[in-house]
Amino acid sequence: MQEAQGRHDPAVAAFLGALEAAVTAYAADGSEERRAAVRVFDRCRRLTGAASTATALPQPVCAILPDALAVARDGRRPALRRGVAAAFAALAPRLQWRPRASATDPAFRDAHANAMLLGPGGIEAREDVQIGATLMAPNTLYPNHSHPPEEVYLALTPGEWWNARMDWTDPGPDGLIYNPPGIIHAMRSGRSAFLAIWLLPV
Repeated sequence: MQEAQGRHDPAVAAFLGALEAAVTAYAADGSEERRAAVRVFDRCRRLTGAASTATALPQPVCAILPDALAVARDGRRPALRRGVAAAFAALAPRLQWRPRASATDPAFRDAHANAMLLGPGGIEAREDVQIGATLMAPNTLYPNHSHPPEEVYLALTPGEWWNARMDWTDPGPDGLIYNPPGIIHAMRSGRSAFLAIWLLPV
């Protein structure tokens, strides 16, 4: 359920502000990732989703979330990304983390989790956008998958992405990853804990 009026939860509003500042700074004018991100943020300005009453749901990999946040907030990281990490940390205790539904391998299931911030089952429940996070243990491969909506990733820690039109790529401290609608894609962590934010206009 969504409401045409009303304000975002203050912590959600702070996160959206930090996320929009970072993504729009890193996305080139006229790029696919900028157009997708603009759709997400415009929808968030027009509508406010219903506040979730669900309680936090941790997973085994959540034990490394403090490590990932420490990397993300390291003073050597760009200030805009550190701002996103700080705003995310304020919301993290409220998140319901879940492994990918198709994760049948126990090792992979325990080495990753996804959480929805805005979207179905998120802190702000809504159907027109999805903004969430993926957390992975070091040296973990998130295998090939696809979904109809396009997707923009903001990496808060080092990591690599692959899709059917791009070789494995680390976007670096000032880059984004864009996955076109329906494309097969994957991601993987390196030697440190992996934390990334994803945005989908659906």
